[in-house]
Amino acid sequence: MKKPFDIDLAVKLINEAVRPFPKAAMFELAEEGFNSPFEQLIACMISIRTYDEVSLPTARKLFARARTPAEVSRLSIEEIDSLINTSTFHERKASQIHEIALRIVDEYAGNLPCESEVLLSFPGVGPKCANLVLGIACGQPSISVDIHVHRVTNRWGYVKASTPEKTMAALEAKLPREHWIDINRLLVPFGKHICTGERPHCLTCPVLDMCQQAGVKEQR
Repeated sequence: MKKPFDIDLAVKLINEAVRPFPKAAMFELAEEGFNSPFEQLIACMISIRTYDEVSLPTARKLFARARTPAEVSRLSIEEIDSLINTSTFHERKASQIHEIALRIVDEYAGNLPCESEVLLSFPGVGPKCANLVLGIACGQPSISVDIHVHRVTNRWGYVKASTPEKTMAALEAKLPREHWIDINRLLVPFGKHICTGERPHCLTCPVLDMCQQAGVKEQR
C-alpha cells in the first residue's frame, strides 16, 4: 500500500538525492553568472533537442563572444551559426537568435522585459523556455515542464496528463507555488539519473514508498 504523495517531503528528499549529479543546464549557467533574461533565453534555445553536455559549452562559447542583445545583434547569422554549430538545428536557431536580438534592441531598448507575452512572441520560444527565463532570471514563480518533469510527475501519479503542456496546466493547479521554480531544477537531474525513462532506479529511489510507478514495466 503506497503512502499519499507528500510533495513537500518529496522535494526535500530529491534535493538530497540529486546533489552528486550535474545541475540542470539553465540553473548551472545562472550560477556561473549567465543569469540575465536574454542569456537564459538564448541558452534555453540552444539546449532544445540538445544534450546538456553539448548545450552548456555551446552557450558558453557564444557568450564568450557576445552576451547582450546589442552585441549579438551585431553578429551576422553566419557568425552565430559558427558559434552554436554543435547544437541541434543550429542554422535555424542562429537565425532566430539574431532576430530576437534585433527585436530586443529595436523594440525594448536592448532590455528584454520579464513578460511572458513578450517571450512567447519570439520565434522558436515556447512555454518551457519562457517559464525558465521567468523563473530563473526574473524570479517569477513559473513551472517549466520538459520531458523529465512530465514523465516523473506522471509516474508518481501526482498528476495525470498526456502531454507536457497538459502536465504544466495540471501542476499549476496543484503544485504549491514555492516549488514552481525548483520542480525543474530538481526533476531534470532526478529524471536523468534516478527516475530514468527506461528501467528507472526504483529500488534506490527516495520517494518509492509514495510513487505509483505509473507505466513502469521494468525497474532497477
